[in-house]
Amino acid sequence: MTSTPNDPRAAGANANSGLETAVLAGGCFWGMEEILRQVPGVHSTEVGYTGGETPNAVYESVKTGRTGHAESLRVVFDPKVLSYADLLENWFFRMHDPTTKNRQGNDVGTQYRSAIFVTSEEQRRVAEAVRRRVDESGKWKKPIVTEIVDAVPFYRAEDYHQAYLQKHPGGYTCHFMRD
Repeated sequence: MTSTPNDPRAAGANANSGLETAVLAGGCFWGMEEILRQVPGVHSTEVGYTGGETPNAVYESVKTGRTGHAESLRVVFDPKVLSYADLLENWFFRMHDPTTKNRQGNDVGTQYRSAIFVTSEEQRRVAEAVRRRVDESGKWKKPIVTEIVDAVPFYRAEDYHQAYLQKHPGGYTCHFMRD
């Protein structure tokens, strides 16, 4: 199966719909999706692979950790209901451990890194400010290692990964909301 790339920069802000897109990585995408799909203001979620240079990314190659891609989540949201800063500060940085490099729970490797793939200079500005605020808050005992990098093509994950924890309640996740 070949995955089709989507350029998330094109979806960064959709003037016609008023919706925006965020692309986030913070460990296994199943748990991230399960939490964020339920957040008020989130219009849709889609799991996939981004951040690497290997074309046509698929799970069988990404899981090796040699493609440069991270398991990621594309989140389409309504900024009138949920700001980008709120999505990052009150959800993303609380649902995973942003102080562990290339690891979340039992998942180890670059494909499980913490990253924010920005689709615009405004997203970069907001992401950097939020990361700094979270790092200085003292909520984490170690420094934040979350990367903030330009978005590159996003490859939609295989159908069986989409909404995985809805289909398999009680399935594996290392994500939970922290205070």
